[in-house]
Amino acid sequence: MVTIRDVAKKAGVSIGVVSKAFNNYPDVSEKTRKRIFDIARELNYSPNLVARNLSSKRQMTIGMITSGFFNSEGKDNSNSFDLFKGVYTAAEQIQYELAIFLTDSFKQKQKSYAQFCRERNIGGAVLQGIRIDDPYFRELLDTNIPCVLVDVITDNENDLIGNVSTNNIEASREITSHLLECNHRDIVIIAGKKEAVVNTERIAGVQLAFKTYGLELHEEDILHAHFSEEEAYEVTKKYLGGKQPTAFLCFSDLMALGVMKAVKEAGLKIPEDISVIGFDGLPISEYTLPPLTTVRQDFFEIGKQSALMLHQLMEKKSGEKSKYVRHKLIVRDSVKVLPK
Repeated sequence: MVTIRDVAKKAGVSIGVVSKAFNNYPDVSEKTRKRIFDIARELNYSPNLVARNLSSKRQMTIGMITSGFFNSEGKDNSNSFDLFKGVYTAAEQIQYELAIFLTDSFKQKQKSYAQFCRERNIGGAVLQGIRIDDPYFRELLDTNIPCVLVDVITDNENDLIGNVSTNNIEASREITSHLLECNHRDIVIIAGKKEAVVNTERIAGVQLAFKTYGLELHEEDILHAHFSEEEAYEVTKKYLGGKQPTAFLCFSDLMALGVMKAVKEAGLKIPEDISVIGFDGLPISEYTLPPLTTVRQDFFEIGKQSALMLHQLMEKKSGEKSKYVRHKLIVRDSVKVLPK
């Protein structure tokens, strides 16, 4: 087995110089670095990445920590996979190693964020699925390990915390305005989890659109279904037992699927009797009957920008610590234009 000692001997340099070359130290000339890399390829030598990270002054591994992945429903896992692909693409671009970890609230109570990262020699992490009531959240505000939060905006002044997200307020204002422009006024909101930041932001967007039209959003018109298809089905079924709105505005495509099922079981047609609008842009939304009007989030780009921002924080470079990734309203056939 070829070792770093063999590479150093053939290159006529010390083991320390070879180590510095592989860890991108600036005091190794390009000529020497190239010779070392050429010899390493010739000898089929590959440095031990774990050992390299442990010995390097610079931590070259970023973490992707996802909370609640196994609690999600299979139809929306494409969002997480696209996010993973975006983070991975950026990690390859900046030549960092990527470690993906799936956690949940129970595991978070057992081990702190800082402890989690240090045990794995992670220099910083992208965190997805974290809620403001998660055990990690309060600790993150005082962390000394760089992190970028996906879909969580915080006004904390910690220079090591960044966030990347869809502009949830603007996106929900846009889909609500679409319903209002189609002359819908009796609208029921199928919201997610009360404690989720995205839920709060999307309600704020709905309120903005209502205010523009001189309308008021009433609490009884907001049904919380915890971003679950089954719960959305149940609350919609119960609601339709007594009332019939002209439209359901759902804070996820997954919940929209549950709503559509309940509407059809009630003997009503979409969009002839009731319109339905979603949020996320899941691939399945294109194939529902009728195809679902929704907001498409670019999860790949969210992941990529999160990793690039994390790299910037780890390298202590100046730059933005909060970023919105563009969304797009996809108008399909699930919304009817009502007469004025």
